[in-house]
Amino acid sequence: MQQPSKMNEEELVEYFRTQMRTDPDMASAVAAIRTLLEFLRRDKGETILGLRESLKWATDCLTEVDSSVAVSSGGELFLRFISLTSLEHQDLSRCKKVMEERGELFLEKISLSRTKVAKLCHTFIKDGAKILTHSSSRVVLRVLEKAAAEKKRFTVYVTESQPDTAGKQMADALRRLNVPVTVVLDAAVGYVLEKVDLVIVGAEGVVESGGIINKIGTYQMAVCSKAHNKPFYVVAESFKFVRLYPLNQQDVPDRFKVRVNHSGPASNIYRAFRKYSHPLTFSIFCCYSLNLNWIICFLSLAYTQYPIVSKLNYVVTFFTN
Repeated sequence: MQQPSKMNEEELVEYFRTQMRTDPDMASAVAAIRTLLEFLRRDKGETILGLRESLKWATDCLTEVDSSVAVSSGGELFLRFISLTSLEHQDLSRCKKVMEERGELFLEKISLSRTKVAKLCHTFIKDGAKILTHSSSRVVLRVLEKAAAEKKRFTVYVTESQPDTAGKQMADALRRLNVPVTVVLDAAVGYVLEKVDLVIVGAEGVVESGGIINKIGTYQMAVCSKAHNKPFYVVAESFKFVRLYPLNQQDVPDRFKVRVNHSGPASNIYRAFRKYSHPLTFSIFCCYSLNLNWIICFLSLAYTQYPIVSKLNYVVTFFTN
């Protein structure tokens, strides 16, 4: 049987987009890792170094197509997960085979991340709770779905989340679960917070400072929650941990601040789509971890920079196999 040819940039991008179209519920990072795994299978490199360089090139191509933080962090984590193989096996064919096996294992683990997070986090939702969430998050939806499956009664307020009104999509998904939901204006967060018991949001990326990068409006919600003494929970998969250490909004690379198109004069519109949220505004961060030791090391810089984080404001909860 003839082996498939090596993927060029056009085929790589099309494979990634096909993954996203086939399963709209799939995280972009998972689609990127599936694409990298297929690229690995088709690679014709003759050296281990060449193979690693090819995978790095493929990752860069995907981040140009999808600028989300998750694609960048997922690709980097995938490379780290399989890269130690080259130290254990000097033979290229054997090394590549083990890389593929580890890649499949890695993909299998992260595909279960949302289910694991939901199993852990639904306990924070008590019967009769009123919950505020922001925009549309598949992880948050899975947590709420799990809570509903446990026969808990709760009400959800979801922000409209301009400019793409993703909150309306979230509201529609919750209605299909028969969960009472109300869509509120982004500017009404401070008003609604008086009514709710907790806030739960997702994250597009988790950075080394302990903060998150998420849809614009998350930071304001976190600050208001802290002012109202409302618990602010962040749920995310560990493949969203990205090697960045921003201290303010300007430190976040522009490629992660997706620019959106609007009608009207471009000069009068602020186009940042994602922003950085400071770790001191969170109550609890919940994450399904593939490697607990690695994640703890990842967050150690945050604890060093903000000692109060680990003691009072920022409790890190992990769920491992």
